[in-house]
Amino acid sequence: MNTGRAASGDGALLRTEGLTMRFGGLTALNRVSLAVGRGEVRALIGPNGAGKSTFFNCLTGVLRPTGGRVIFDGEDIAGLPPDAISRKAIARSYQVTNILPGASALENVRIAVQSRRHAWSVYRHHRAYRDLIDRARAVLDAVGLRGKEAELAANLSHGEQRHLEIGIALATEPRLLCLDEPTAGMSAAETRSTVDLIRRLATDLTILIVEHDMEVVMGLAHAITVLHHGEVLAEGPPARIQADPRVLEVYLKT
Repeated sequence: MNTGRAASGDGALLRTEGLTMRFGGLTALNRVSLAVGRGEVRALIGPNGAGKSTFFNCLTGVLRPTGGRVIFDGEDIAGLPPDAISRKAIARSYQVTNILPGASALENVRIAVQSRRHAWSVYRHHRAYRDLIDRARAVLDAVGLRGKEAELAANLSHGEQRHLEIGIALATEPRLLCLDEPTAGMSAAETRSTVDLIRRLATDLTILIVEHDMEVVMGLAHAITVLHHGEVLAEGPPARIQADPRVLEVYLKT
């Protein structure tokens, strides 16, 4: 179990204040406030319908919050569109793999690198940007896909596709990496490989992770926030969350 640092409100890289999201008469998030420190791995857990995906979508610009603030590095980014959020150095993966299956692994990552480093030009072939290819190869190496650069993404294993998606997120040079169910559908061996990858990435990044596998959560997270019915039920280091009777009742035993 990871018993490392937990966040405080002071100097947090990410902070939400009263974050609220309503869909008609349904309140999916109800005044959620949390703070994630720089260099922290924070897990967001809770039963289905707790508001985890809605939180991610509000954070990354997919949804415009009904109320509250999202403060990233001192700036309120609530309501910005996804491309603007990405330029603020926030990247995410999705529950369903979001890759270009007909493109090679290298091309998938190269496109993401180019979106950050160069304006698109119809007059220059992408191979003119040597630094794009070098950076893309470095990202593939970082996610354990060295030697797979020419492979079509569709032909990669499920675990490799998930690592490629993390690579696509890394290619945008984030400071905050949001991972949505990164081990979903994986074998035990793939899960172990992914946990090792996330642990390596956490030496240089702040990571927010939504994950149902409690062994993964307890092994990676410095702190855990538990959502229930769109509200923060509990928050703290893994050992405290494991022993919290409210969490045991609504989540860990379901």
